[in-house]
Amino acid sequence: MNWTQVDIYTTTAAIDLLSVQLQDLGIRGCMVQDAQDFQEFLEQKTGKWDYLEDGLMELAHCETCITVYLPEDAQGAETLSAVRTLLAQLKTQDTEHAYGRLEMVCSGIREEDWANNWKQYFKPFPVGKKLYIKPSWEKATAEAEGRTILEIDPASSFGTGQHHTTRLCLELLENEITPETRLLDLGCGSGILFIGGMLLGAKEAYAVDIEENAARIAGENAAENHLDPEKYTISCGNVITDSELVEQIGSGYDVITANIVADVIKAMAPLFPQFLRDNGILILSGIISERADEVLETVTAHDFTVLEKREASGWCAVKLQKVPGTGACCQTIRM
Repeated sequence: MNWTQVDIYTTTAAIDLLSVQLQDLGIRGCMVQDAQDFQEFLEQKTGKWDYLEDGLMELAHCETCITVYLPEDAQGAETLSAVRTLLAQLKTQDTEHAYGRLEMVCSGIREEDWANNWKQYFKPFPVGKKLYIKPSWEKATAEAEGRTILEIDPASSFGTGQHHTTRLCLELLENEITPETRLLDLGCGSGILFIGGMLLGAKEAYAVDIEENAARIAGENAAENHLDPEKYTISCGNVITDSELVEQIGSGYDVITANIVADVIKAMAPLFPQFLRDNGILILSGIISERADEVLETVTAHDFTVLEKREASGWCAVKLQKVPGTGACCQTIRM
């Protein structure tokens, strides 16, 4: 398998926090290059150094950088999209510029080329009991019989349905859709969740993403699936910081999906009951299993009870219900 080096430029102060957030995207290891660390090493070393390689001395003047390696396949492309979204979100929140420039550079191949190269790995497949996902360049197989076809071209946005977090969301979503469902998709990425909900019969949907590119691609995918543009809205913005957007989204939704990351879900927790009607359903994903309890403790404090939790390959998705004044209980399904 081929791997691509991804360098993320930041600051010394932000290394630990950004590393944790990358771990929440499923990136298990990273390499840090930091001038301050190297300078401290030079000052604290013992013994005499007659010679240091020129390349090593360059570290004393390097820009702080976190490097990760992603596989050149569909999962890698999904993770790259998630990293891009994370950096976009951090930029909007970083008014003090504590994170530095937060630029991402892929080595050895242009990001645009990589986003196309992995298409060879994206083949049609069924999800749950009702959906069949395919890219536009592939034909449906016999597995599609009796299922609703969802055609998705994620381009550079997260959401092909192959990632465990997206599949778990779709599986939890399929039984919650009725002809009267009003669906809110927070962090929509490619649009796969709200499009899937509407294809399954939802009355209307509102989708939001912090990245302009994702909002654009979600709109293109909605059109590709022949959704009525009068029945859905796509906005770009940050619901955590933008009160006007929160007001525009409104309230009374029957189902909310949020396939993001643990820290963002925790920050959104006070907004979920505002958007959702009583007894409405909240579906969360993008959570690494190690942080599931932490996230649920935060969310259930806002009058939610856990109905079901599913896990697959270290990822967790949860279905909750807005029921004021109740505690949490759940059934866990590991896959």
